[in-house]
Amino acid sequence: MKTVKQYKTVIISDVHLGSEGSKAKEATLFLKSVSCETLILNGDIIDGWQLRKGSSWKKKHTAFFRIILKMIEIQNTKVVYLRGNHDDFLDQIIPFSLGKSFTIQRDYILKSAQKNFLIIHGDIFDSVTSHMKWLAYLGDVGYTFLLTINKLYNRYRSWRGLDYYSFSQRIKQRVKEAVNYVSDYEEKLTELAKANHCEGIICGHIHKPDIRQIGDITYMNSGDWVESLTALVEDHKGNWELLYFLRDNDLDLSEDDLEGLDNETLNTIKGIYMSVS
Repeated sequence: MKTVKQYKTVIISDVHLGSEGSKAKEATLFLKSVSCETLILNGDIIDGWQLRKGSSWKKKHTAFFRIILKMIEIQNTKVVYLRGNHDDFLDQIIPFSLGKSFTIQRDYILKSAQKNFLIIHGDIFDSVTSHMKWLAYLGDVGYTFLLTINKLYNRYRSWRGLDYYSFSQRIKQRVKEAVNYVSDYEEKLTELAKANHCEGIICGHIHKPDIRQIGDITYMNSGDWVESLTALVEDHKGNWELLYFLRDNDLDLSEDDLEGLDNETLNTIKGIYMSVS
């Protein structure tokens, strides 16, 4: 890796470790490329739903947590793990702390510049995951199937020299009910921020990275590490930015780093960041 970028805060969510669609290798590479005072894992980091269905835990999933342990040990990073709906098994131990460096909890209030931000995964405002869990499991099966089809289709697109295409993101953009759902979800979260006397809300859950102002509340969503491959970062002046792994990172990758990456990811990295001899 080249120069490690330094931030005050880094927030990632929805890595879904243990699922077929998880970009665990890419998430680990991203964490290797940054250092921060506080790392917030905002829910659905481990996909307990898929693991309960028989999905396997792989070395690349363990490697993700190893790099976090190195961040704690070497950089003295404070790590806050917030529970999501796919890692709801954490309910059995919340609240949990391991010294001052690692905590597991439901929500967190972050002081940034002159603002307080409420950080929460966001599934509490999803009526399906909160009240009809059987339907959420069914939807998860459909989403997993869609990701499989998406992966095969993008292998073909990569062979044709075409850019990555996301079926699920396009469906969300085109289906009116999905657009209305996202809008309602965002509005409810801004109301929650106000109720907690905060000027901003940071969430995940819907796999839709964003930074924007909704009324007098700053709304931010860290996206996911299944398709978007995004993270929220705060510099030491309190400025926030949404980073896209395949667009914003100045990567200098070794052969070990490249091993195990998806074809479409590998081709994108080679095309944008590397001088291939």
